[in-house]
Amino acid sequence: MWSEAIRRLSGFQVCEAYSKTRLNADHSGGLFRVITPSGKTDPDQAPDSAVLPQHECGLFGVFGHPKAAVLTYYGLFALQHRGQESAGIVTSNGPGTSFLMHKDMGLVSQVFGQEELAKLKGTRAIGHTRYSTTGTSTVKNAQPFVVDCVRGQMAIAHNGNLINADVLRDELERRGSIFQTTADSEIILHLLAQPSDNGGNVLAALRRIQGAFSLIIMSERELIAVRDPFGWRPLALGRLDGAYVLASETCAFDLIHAEFIREIEPGEVLIINEEGLRSERPFPDERPAFCMFEYVYFARPDSMIGGVNVGKVRMEMGRELARKFPVEADIVVPVPDSGNYAALGFAQELNIPYAHAFVRNHYIGRTFLQPSQLIRDFDVRVKLNLIKEMVAGKRVVVVDDSIVRGTTARARVVNLREAGAREVHMRVSCPPHRFACHYGIDFPDPEKLIANQMSMEDICKYLGVDSLGYLDVEGMVRATGRPLNSFCLACFNGDYPLPVDPALDKFIMERREQRAKALADQQAQPTLFADLK
Repeated sequence: MWSEAIRRLSGFQVCEAYSKTRLNADHSGGLFRVITPSGKTDPDQAPDSAVLPQHECGLFGVFGHPKAAVLTYYGLFALQHRGQESAGIVTSNGPGTSFLMHKDMGLVSQVFGQEELAKLKGTRAIGHTRYSTTGTSTVKNAQPFVVDCVRGQMAIAHNGNLINADVLRDELERRGSIFQTTADSEIILHLLAQPSDNGGNVLAALRRIQGAFSLIIMSERELIAVRDPFGWRPLALGRLDGAYVLASETCAFDLIHAEFIREIEPGEVLIINEEGLRSERPFPDERPAFCMFEYVYFARPDSMIGGVNVGKVRMEMGRELARKFPVEADIVVPVPDSGNYAALGFAQELNIPYAHAFVRNHYIGRTFLQPSQLIRDFDVRVKLNLIKEMVAGKRVVVVDDSIVRGTTARARVVNLREAGAREVHMRVSCPPHRFACHYGIDFPDPEKLIANQMSMEDICKYLGVDSLGYLDVEGMVRATGRPLNSFCLACFNGDYPLPVDPALDKFIMERREQRAKALADQQAQPTLFADLK
């Protein structure tokens, strides 16, 4: 019988309670130029026109289109899933014109209207939609960031997280840099702005930053895409009506009918200017470490990553999960939206009916009135409501992409029990999260992760399910069709591709400011002019 076979599977939990080259600044030709050891421009480096995450951040850029701001607006709209805290666009008409910017807190549709977009004139643009991973969620931390420095005007949009932000900011402040934000992305801008005659150049700046960074930088003459040598975060290149476009995900190209050309490769600096494209490799080679959670959760299912459709990968994760942890059931129910495709694959593999018993409210804004104790489980019910008639009297399999703290999953199980579900089985399309992410995903502290607090059997009992099954690392990776050594799996296995400071978290810059204020409060009077005595 199925039940006996299930119990024999290794690692499966059945709850008895229910058992049941180098770059430098070029002051005349743009932010980048190729130089040889002799300092002369390399004649072989001609433009090559043939080349082409509530979490993380979304990047979009346009070079050479008269409606750059409007295209960027639509691109950010397609990338809204990567960040809902703030949005911004910076535009330019090229050398000799001032950068124009608008950014604010809120969703893309809340920040930009026809009036705002009409003011953002220019043929080049970069845009950003933010979920904070370093720095609080405030308008001063909203991107893109813009400066006017010795290299001219520059704007930057960053997806990722720097692991040496605190060290770099200490150094820059000692050298006189003044910071306006608590976001690590501003550090990159300060490094890029260092004058060449002071020993600074663009290559040196990019080599100093460590961690996850996909960047779009706009100078007066160029649009530059940068991807860290590990390739943690996605970034892609496309083309539309002779203009080049950049985006965190290919779904943004689909919305504006742009042609996908290729992904920016790990460790690549792609320079776009009036002459075309030029690709440089300023970083040392590193082993690939693409974030697996892009496939599991962050990326939109209609995006292509690594030549594979994300939705197809999630369906295959569901199939792998069904093969590892099968169950006899009457219905498979996804937790929308991130569990939809894994649940579909699970249902197809075991030939169990698939149904959307949880209905998602898609119209929840950034904030809403909290009714306190007036409505029990309000946070869960306001987002997902259960169709009771679909589950009453049935054996239900709930498929989700992950369980982090477990409180939300537990509330959903309670809802199912109250609706009359005869059995509730939980399946998760990735392994348990046990470790913090320092590369741009805002997971809770490790001690708050349920997989660190409880054994699998205890998790099963806490959730109130009849059985619980997590996909293992091998099955998860197999679903992508890519090698195991292609990914960063640190949040699952603790194997960090880059060493990290255990004290690093998203509020590290705020703590710096608090320390500075405490020191200032200890002074009886200002000492700025003490050296004039």
